Amino acid sequence: MMNTQEIADRLALKEVVDLFSNYSDTKENDKQVQLFTPNGKVNIINDGKVTFTLNGRQEILNAFSSSMEDYVAVFHMSGQQTVSFNDHTHADGVAYNYVTLVKVNDQGQTVTTNEGVRYQDKYEKIDGRWYIAERNSNFIWHTEEVH
Repeated sequence: MMNTQEIADRLALKEVVDLFSNYSDTKENDKQVQLFTPNGKVNIINDGKVTFTLNGRQEILNAFSSSMEDYVAVFHMSGQQTVSFNDHTHADGVAYNYVTLVKVNDQGQTVTTNEGVRYQDKYEKIDGRWYIAERNSNFIWHTEEVH
């Protein structure tokens, strides 16, 4: 049976994951990177292989900000999340997202990309607050439509 602290920690971790998506949608990347530890790490994985790694808040901010510039709309739908606690200040988690990205190409056509993303996270609690210490962003599938 879960105690009150574990329930509170699970809710706090769910909020971190959901805020990550919310801030991505509103392009508030400055707030988004504050969800990571100062030396946080993001691995971008496509087709089962790490395509690049971001280290630290500044590098994450630069990459996230520039990657969202071209999109006129961004939409994340957070799905299930599972968490396992290693101790009182460290946990591992898996969270799913359905992501839609909309941009206008050089021919004036609307391009809509849909992606299925599985985040494998390592979390750390610092001064009573949970952060993402490492995120493996697995881009499992995507579709693209041009209108």
